[in-house]
Amino acid sequence: MSFRFRTRRAFNTLALTAVLAGASLSAFAQPRPVELLNVSYDPTRELYVEFNAAFIKHWKAKTGQDVTIKQSHGGSGKQARGIIDGLEADVATLALAGDTDALHANGGWIPKDWQRRLPHNSSPYTSTIVLVVRQGNPKGIKDWDDLIKPGVSVITPNPKTSGGARWNYLAAWEFAKRKFGSDAQAKDFIGKLYANVPVLDTGARGSSITFAQRGQGDVFISWENEAFLLEKEFGSKVDVVYPSLSILAEPAVTVVDKNVDKKGTRAVATAYLEYLYTDEGQDIAGKNFYRPISEKFQAKYVKQLPKIKLFTIDEAFGGWAKAAKDHFADGGSFDQIYLKK
Repeated sequence: MSFRFRTRRAFNTLALTAVLAGASLSAFAQPRPVELLNVSYDPTRELYVEFNAAFIKHWKAKTGQDVTIKQSHGGSGKQARGIIDGLEADVATLALAGDTDALHANGGWIPKDWQRRLPHNSSPYTSTIVLVVRQGNPKGIKDWDDLIKPGVSVITPNPKTSGGARWNYLAAWEFAKRKFGSDAQAKDFIGKLYANVPVLDTGARGSSITFAQRGQGDVFISWENEAFLLEKEFGSKVDVVYPSLSILAEPAVTVVDKNVDKKGTRAVATAYLEYLYTDEGQDIAGKNFYRPISEKFQAKYVKQLPKIKLFTIDEAFGGWAKAAKDHFADGGSFDQIYLKK
């Protein structure tokens, strides 16, 4: 065998080895697929179906990594308890900051200052509480005080388990306090309102089904986005009524630190929540009847999400910690009212 032939064969062998090694390294360099679990509250199903698809496409284009996102929905308080009890959420997108605070207070799943990690106190969209009535509004429901009239059946979920129900309760309380002048009169008003509630579902979607599909009740106290979903699906059967005063609902989002660090998903989970603040995320929020925090997209959706008179939890109730203690803790105002029924 000639020296030239041996040299050529050795060169070809080395070249082939290099190609195979490069292919092996390329395969090794491909990021492993990752799975996230978003534990959320009842009415966000449709929002996150659309948002998840957009984020998956964005993340694949940016990093080459495949992401699968699973969703879990239920009453916000119940969902928080699920995470505390071991549900391995990568992100929590609950109905109110008070439920999210419980993740810190019960096991240190997140840090105390979790709201400082993302803009707008970690609330990428807002909402409010409205009234949904039967088509033509046969009971003439125009404002909160119409809900305590004799013969008016009101559908609202249980504030012990549902974040939306807590917003409902506090919106009605503050309306009554401003109209009648005191907390004592507000409490009396709430007592009359709940006397007109025939059933308490555990979450907002359950109450939506009770009202729209099972045909119970004359009026449904609803998240704004849920009201418009009902109008979209049952347009010939329901109308949406904006009360004279409502509450600025600020659903908050966070990574669940203990879980993302254990699973190695912090980078993807953080990017997922940050994407809610992008133009695409804000547009998806508006399309799904949530109020974007971006002025650009507030303007785009102002016709379907009109400006109304709103108050905040801080100004009316001193924040979620105080509101939860005064109204929803064992022995609080809700128990005092409802247990007497």
